Order: sequence, then structure tokens, then C-alpha cells
Amino acid sequence: MASTSLSSAAAPSSPFPDPQGRFLLATCQAGAEEALASRLLSLLPGAGRGAWRRGLVTFRRPPVAAPPDDPSSGSLAGAVFARTLVHCLGQVHGADDAARAAALVALSPAIAATRLHIWHRDHREAAGGDGSAHDTSSAARAALVAALPGIAPGATATGDLVLDVVVDGPERWWVGWHRATTPSSHWPGGIHPQPLPADKVSRAWLKLDEALAGFALTPTPGERAVELGAAPGGASQRLLEAGLDVVGIDPALIDPCVATHPRFTHWRKRARDVRLREFRGFDWIVADMNIDPVSTLEAIGRVVTAPGVRPRGIIATLKLPDWSRAGGVDGWLAAVRGWGYTPRVRQLSTGGREICLVALRSGRRGAARRRRG
Repeated sequence: MASTSLSSAAAPSSPFPDPQGRFLLATCQAGAEEALASRLLSLLPGAGRGAWRRGLVTFRRPPVAAPPDDPSSGSLAGAVFARTLVHCLGQVHGADDAARAAALVALSPAIAATRLHIWHRDHREAAGGDGSAHDTSSAARAALVAALPGIAPGATATGDLVLDVVVDGPERWWVGWHRATTPSSHWPGGIHPQPLPADKVSRAWLKLDEALAGFALTPTPGERAVELGAAPGGASQRLLEAGLDVVGIDPALIDPCVATHPRFTHWRKRARDVRLREFRGFDWIVADMNIDPVSTLEAIGRVVTAPGVRPRGIIATLKLPDWSRAGGVDGWLAAVRGWGYTPRVRQLSTGGREICLVALRSGRRGAARRRRG
């Protein structure tokens, strides 16, 4: 996409010179670009592809029906593989950060944003490969803060108008904006800001931490959770820290710091070998198993459709053996709705080639459960 002028005329009440921008910009996990594009284009009939970079895709908006202030809300929430969606105003270039900051101000003098999000297009690469840092350019941030004194980095409140700056190589920034409404839209680049603490037994802890924050889930202390495929215990560890009583099901060993916790019980067997009546009384079903997504859903469906088993919610990681399996998402969501649950799905910034499915119990029983009587 050619650099877009940020100085086009607009109505006086518009927060930006172009209140929508002619493009949407989405960032994603490297490798997920095609999966992201396919889903977003299906949600925006008439949209067209723009620029394509590793971990970044832009889309020319349809000529009618502008997206909402927060592109990640409403109908575009189904983009699944988008870490963040912003109204793209174009690019700025310059020999150094100060020059790019000056170019941004010169091209867009009417910015009324109050918060600044700046991140690297490929945050794992910028963070040294572990994905633990989302703010990779302190010099760029300092240059922008100096050039735009009314815009502050740091904590974002719901409703804030956010200026988005994506660092793309040594000479280019992508510029856009969004309104912070969803939890992940408060994070620069939609990237979970919590690194993996040294005392956690696996990255499953971090993924569940992001899922709880990103989907605004609030398990209640004292509730009961069962994890299918719990070893070595990272997700169970996070559930215990939330005050839950946890049963971990796995034939493999659980890390001692989890296994010895007074609110943890280890059922050392496969989930399919557990009698269904033993799942009664659990509030949460959690699964992060290294198996095909269909097999994961079959294991969960066997539990939540059993007589007398009606957990409050499901948190499941669905592994994608290859990106072509992304086309199965809608079918998987339909299956979950059939159990009587309302699903949401998103690719977490802390995970690999996988998606996180969260489903809360619906107000009415699903068709499959009605047939069971």
C-alpha cells in the first residue's frame, strides 16, 4: 500500500483528519496472515487486500458501512487471528525516530488521541524470540511523547482514543487509531503484557492468564475446575492461584509444586477413562492438549453433554496442525453452541499455532441436551 496522506480534510468534530481511514490494519502471529485475511474478508464483503507483511495485513474498507470506533468489537470480533485491528491512516518515513515523529505531526496535526500504543510488527523477533516484551522501541516512544505532549503512553482506560504506531523496520512506522473497549484493545498491539514468571511450571500458565484477562473471565474462589491433559500443571497452577479447587487429569506426572498443593487433586489416567458421573459438580472445564482440535472438542463434548454435568464455562486450546485447519473454526463453534454454550475464540499472543476457545453456559439448554431430556 502506498503511503497515505494523513492531512486530508475532515469535519471539525472528527478526532482525526480522516475519521475512519481508507484501510484497516491488522497484526497477527507470523504465519497467520492468510487465515486472518480469509476470515476478515468474509466479515467485510467488498473489502480488498492491501499491503502484506510478515505479521501485518491491511485491508481497503468497503465503500459503504464504516467499521465501529473499535474495529475489534461487534461484527469484526470474529476475525479470530487478529491481535489488533485499527483504522490505518498510512505510513511515515524518516532517517530516525525524531524525524518520523516530526513527519507524523506534520501530516496529522489534528490528532485528538489521549493514549499512545507503540509496538514492533514482529514482537517475538524484537523481544529476542520469547514473546515476552511488547514495547520494543523506547527511543521511538520517547520521540513521540516529546512530539505529541498531549498523548501519553501507559495504562489505557475504557473509551480512550488510542494512537497506534507499528514499528516496521528501521525507517518506517504504520500509523492508525482505535477506541479502547475490549480488554485486549487496552494492550499495545493486542499483545498480553505479562511475561512468564520464573516460578511457573510451563507456558500454559501464561496462556491461561491471557485468556482470563482477554476474555474478561472471573472465576470465583471456591469454584471447582477440572483440566483435561493437565501435565505438567501450568494451567492448573494459574487456576489454583485464582482460588479454585482443581482436579488435573493426565497419566503423566504433575510438577511437585502443583501436585502438592492442598487444593489440587491428580487423577492419573486419561480423560476418556474417567466415568462421566465423576465430572458432576465442576464449574469449569479446561483443556490444553496436544491433539487434533476435533479430538479436543470430542473430549470436552463427551463431558459437558453428559447427564448431570453442566459446568459454568469452558476454556480450551485448539491446536492447529497446519494453517489450513483454520477453515474449521465455524464448524467448531457450531458444535459448541449445540452443547448449550456461547463460544468466543481468539488466537492468543502468548500461544503458538493454536486458538483459544472460551464458552460460557447459555441461558437455555442446547438442542443436543434437549434431545437427551
